[in-house]
Amino acid sequence: MKGSQLTLYAANQSHRVKHMTVVEWLLDEAKQTGIVGATVVEVAEGVDAKGRYHAARFFELADQPVAVTLIAGDEKIDAMLARLRDSGIRLFYTRAPIEFDTLGTVGGQ
Repeated sequence: MKGSQLTLYAANQSHRVKHMTVVEWLLDEAKQTGIVGATVVEVAEGVDAKGRYHAARFFELADQPVAVTLIAGDEKIDAMLARLRDSGIRLFYTRAPIEFDTLGTVGGQ
Protein backbone atom coordinates (compact mmCIF):
# COMPACT_ATOMS: atom_id res chain seq x y z
CA MET A 1 0.00 0.00 0.00
CA LYS A 2 1.08 3.57 -0.52
CA GLY A 3 0.49 6.47 1.79
CA SER A 4 2.38 8.83 4.08
CA GLN A 5 4.40 8.73 7.25
CA LEU A 6 3.48 11.65 9.50
CA THR A 7 5.74 12.42 12.44
CA LEU A 8 4.60 15.00 14.98
CA TYR A 9 7.12 16.52 17.36
CA ALA A 10 6.25 17.91 20.78
CA ALA A 11 9.02 19.71 22.64
CA ASN A 12 7.44 18.99 26.01
CA GLN A 13 5.51 15.78 26.63
CA SER A 14 3.81 17.23 29.72
CA HIS A 15 2.11 19.94 27.61
CA ARG A 16 -1.64 19.52 28.02
CA VAL A 17 -4.36 19.82 25.38
CA LYS A 18 -8.02 19.48 26.39
CA HIS A 19 -7.04 18.03 29.79
CA MET A 20 -4.84 15.32 28.18
CA THR A 21 -1.10 15.13 27.68
CA VAL A 22 -0.10 16.11 24.17
CA VAL A 23 0.67 12.44 23.41
CA GLU A 24 -2.73 11.24 24.65
CA TRP A 25 -4.41 13.99 22.65
CA LEU A 26 -2.49 13.16 19.44
CA LEU A 27 -3.28 9.45 19.79
CA ASP A 28 -6.95 10.27 20.39
CA GLU A 29 -7.03 12.53 17.32
CA ALA A 30 -5.43 9.75 15.25
CA LYS A 31 -8.00 7.23 16.49
CA GLN A 32 -10.87 9.59 15.65
CA THR A 33 -9.39 9.99 12.16
CA GLY A 34 -9.32 6.22 11.66
CA ILE A 35 -5.55 5.79 11.97
CA VAL A 36 -5.10 2.58 13.93
CA GLY A 37 -1.38 2.46 14.68
CA ALA A 38 1.15 4.87 16.13
CA THR A 39 4.66 4.81 17.50
CA VAL A 40 5.60 7.14 20.36
CA VAL A 41 9.30 7.78 20.89
CA GLU A 42 10.57 9.67 23.92
CA VAL A 43 13.55 11.73 22.80
CA ALA A 44 16.52 12.45 25.06
CA GLU A 45 17.10 16.00 23.83
CA GLY A 46 15.66 18.46 21.35
CA VAL A 47 15.41 22.10 20.32
CA ASP A 48 11.94 23.52 19.70
CA ALA A 49 10.77 25.85 16.93
CA LYS A 50 11.71 28.85 19.09
CA GLY A 51 15.26 27.58 19.63
CA ARG A 52 14.70 26.51 23.25
CA TYR A 53 16.53 23.42 24.46
CA HIS A 54 14.48 20.59 26.01
CA ALA A 55 15.86 17.44 27.63
CA ALA A 56 14.91 14.57 29.87
CA ARG A 57 16.55 15.04 33.23
CA PHE A 58 16.79 12.58 36.07
CA PHE A 59 14.49 14.57 38.36
CA GLU A 60 12.29 16.23 35.72
CA LEU A 61 11.00 14.11 32.84
CA ALA A 62 8.12 16.51 32.13
CA ASP A 63 10.33 18.54 29.76
CA GLN A 64 11.21 15.46 27.69
CA PRO A 65 10.62 15.88 23.95
CA VAL A 66 8.50 13.28 22.18
CA ALA A 67 7.82 12.20 18.59
CA VAL A 68 4.60 10.50 17.47
CA THR A 69 4.76 8.67 14.13
CA LEU A 70 1.65 7.66 12.19
CA ILE A 71 1.49 5.71 8.91
CA ALA A 72 -1.69 5.55 6.84
CA GLY A 73 -3.17 6.20 3.43
CA ASP A 74 -2.92 9.80 2.23
CA GLU A 75 -6.63 10.49 2.78
CA LYS A 76 -6.35 9.64 6.49
CA ILE A 77 -3.13 11.62 6.91
CA ASP A 78 -4.81 14.59 5.15
CA ALA A 79 -7.75 14.27 7.56
CA MET A 80 -5.41 14.13 10.56
CA LEU A 81 -3.55 17.24 9.44
CA ALA A 82 -6.87 19.06 8.91
CA ARG A 83 -7.94 18.17 12.47
CA LEU A 84 -4.63 19.39 13.86
CA ARG A 85 -4.81 22.66 11.88
CA ASP A 86 -8.37 23.24 13.12
CA SER A 87 -7.25 22.72 16.74
CA GLY A 88 -4.96 25.74 16.65
CA ILE A 89 -2.25 23.84 18.56
CA ARG A 90 1.26 24.64 17.32
CA LEU A 91 3.14 21.48 16.32
CA PHE A 92 6.09 20.81 14.05
CA TYR A 93 5.66 17.84 11.72
CA THR A 94 7.26 16.00 8.84
CA ARG A 95 5.42 14.08 6.14
CA ALA A 96 6.98 11.66 3.69
CA PRO A 97 5.55 9.34 1.04
CA ILE A 98 5.88 5.71 2.08
CA GLU A 99 5.03 2.20 1.00
CA PHE A 100 3.72 -0.03 3.76
CA ASP A 101 2.19 -3.44 4.38
CA THR A 102 2.02 -6.18 7.01
CA LEU A 103 4.11 -9.35 6.95
CA GLY A 104 3.17 -12.69 8.47
CA THR A 105 -0.09 -13.70 10.08
CA VAL A 106 -1.78 -13.03 13.41
CA GLY A 107 -0.20 -15.16 16.12
CA GLY A 108 2.63 -16.22 13.78
CA GLN A 109 0.63 -19.10 12.30
